[in-house]
Amino acid sequence: MNNPLLQDWNTPFEIAPFELIEDDHFAPALQESLAAHLAEIDAIADNEAEPSFENTVEAMEGAGRALDKVLSVFFTIAGADSNPKRQELQRDFSPMLSAHSSAIFANAALFARIEALWIARETLVLSDEQARVLMLTHRGFVRAGAALTGDQETQMTELKSRLAVLGTQFVQNLLKDESDWSMPLADDVLAELPEFVQDAARAAGSEKEAGGPVVTLSRSLIVPFLQFSPRRELREKAYNAWAARGANGGETDNRAIASETLKLRAKRAELLGFPDFAHYKLETEMAGNPKAVRDLLMQVWEPAKAQAAKDAQILETMLRRDGYGGPLEPWDWRYYSEKRRKVEHDLDEAELKPYFQLDRMIEASFSCASRLFDLDFAPLDLPLYHPDCRAWEVTKDGQHVAVFIGDYFARGSKRSGAWCSAMRGQAKKPLAQSPIVINVCNFAKPTSGKPALLSYDDARTLFHEFGHALHQMLSDVEYESVSGTSVARDFVELPSQLYEHWLEVPEVLAEFATHAETGAPMPKELLDKVLGAATYDMGFSTVEYVASALVDLAFHEGTPPADPMQKQQEVLAEIGMPHAIGMRHATPQFAHVFAGDGYSSGYYSYMWSEVMDADAFEAFEETGDPFDGETAKRLADTVLSSGGSKDATELYLAFRGRMPGVDALLKGRGLAA
Repeated sequence: MNNPLLQDWNTPFEIAPFELIEDDHFAPALQESLAAHLAEIDAIADNEAEPSFENTVEAMEGAGRALDKVLSVFFTIAGADSNPKRQELQRDFSPMLSAHSSAIFANAALFARIEALWIARETLVLSDEQARVLMLTHRGFVRAGAALTGDQETQMTELKSRLAVLGTQFVQNLLKDESDWSMPLADDVLAELPEFVQDAARAAGSEKEAGGPVVTLSRSLIVPFLQFSPRRELREKAYNAWAARGANGGETDNRAIASETLKLRAKRAELLGFPDFAHYKLETEMAGNPKAVRDLLMQVWEPAKAQAAKDAQILETMLRRDGYGGPLEPWDWRYYSEKRRKVEHDLDEAELKPYFQLDRMIEASFSCASRLFDLDFAPLDLPLYHPDCRAWEVTKDGQHVAVFIGDYFARGSKRSGAWCSAMRGQAKKPLAQSPIVINVCNFAKPTSGKPALLSYDDARTLFHEFGHALHQMLSDVEYESVSGTSVARDFVELPSQLYEHWLEVPEVLAEFATHAETGAPMPKELLDKVLGAATYDMGFSTVEYVASALVDLAFHEGTPPADPMQKQQEVLAEIGMPHAIGMRHATPQFAHVFAGDGYSSGYYSYMWSEVMDADAFEAFEETGDPFDGETAKRLADTVLSSGGSKDATELYLAFRGRMPGVDALLKGRGLAA
């Protein structure tokens, strides 16, 4: 077979030749590249020369390039454009990749070389970044179980393999539940919705070949339906379907998967000498321990809950005026909150949305990056993995920096949410390479000929993910293992959440928030209303998030719960969860936590980073110019270009000179006393 995944890519910027790659190419390419990588690792481990940073750690940095190519393509399309074959391959690949990783960490000769370097680290002549890479490499091996032997080593290998399988199944179950459900909308129901929701429902019906408009479980469609449909019984039906994802019984039910995952994680932590998984996971984060996480979350929880309680009273009064006996339910909150916003702030989402065209918001995100970091963006005509994808070359002073790909529209083959990933990270050694970065979103796709319109929250999501992309593209380090977003989990959201602030800069909205039909800029009166309502309903959004973070933390502290759903109920009862607000991610849908280890015990990270992003943007505000060149250069030099080459606290101190408290966060959310 002439397999393009195993060939040199003589393409612009050495981007994957997506048009040549078929699903049948992946399995043989993976087998061959896994074997090649192990051979490279064995050569490093069996090197008869004395261990040195160059012949061991740096050599490991350069190993596995063929494997990286295969996996970067596969995981890109498996997440953003799945199909039954790709899902089958994911299930097959998960245990294979886990076994491959375990084989490397269990390579005693390799670990002996790393251990020897670590013991002799004070005598080695290393740059600061090399010393950091050595520390991270050694720590990674120890935390993966490299020092375990005998039965414990075998148990660790089996645990990691099973966890990989469970994580893959969790995501695929969730995708199936989301793609299988839809609710037809009769003409009279459709007519009651704003035009942009009607268009999204028609487009969804067309994609599903449903014979008419439908509501799906895509957040970009179900949320506006819950906001605008006056049909309470239909809102209830849609909300309950959304809340039941992963908990419908049968083959796609995720509750048993969550339970088994928590037990296996606890055992993994025990093998490594930790009291529980939370302590294991948080050891390497800025927070350091579960107490620090809980202290932050509870400082935010109480004022958020108090604000939500005040808001709930107002919304329930509105519900009763409509002839319902109450109480206010989760499927009511968004509907009455939208009506209240229109009254109190004279803001109507239907009036607002034509000003947030997707193309103009992309331009806005690029423009801010140009003003802050001197980046330029030029469209590229490249074959990509889906017709919806777009690509740009990113340059600075005429020099190539990166390739940026945007995949913005929801579709049934794409998992929910929004994310940023790098098909190739930045590095200078052993070989120089520039980043290829992808932002994936789930915005409602318009019907043919109409511009794609975003909600204000959608626009924030676009800026958020582009902040992650900038972290990747502006990386300027030696080694890929510490480039871009390879940082502590509770630091990684700082660049993304910080970048959201530039969407709120009045001059940015004045230039790029233009009407889809007339081209007119957003009137100043409307602009003032948008910015004035920036913290509207912040009690709701903070409560739904913090509740999820507290449940995540409780799952991983102490003995794992026999029944995660019961534990979820207990945690919510203990903190006094408002009846009319659901968790942002209930357990059976909590892919952040159960799709892999990424955000397990770590969903708090967004809040931890927000403490810093609120303070970091104040650095610009203190100059009187949100585009202050000196401050932007300091941000780029200390944070965005440094990746994980230094400790996260050290990076933030270099930018700001001090660590922030929670006050800026509460102020930014409108929750300060």
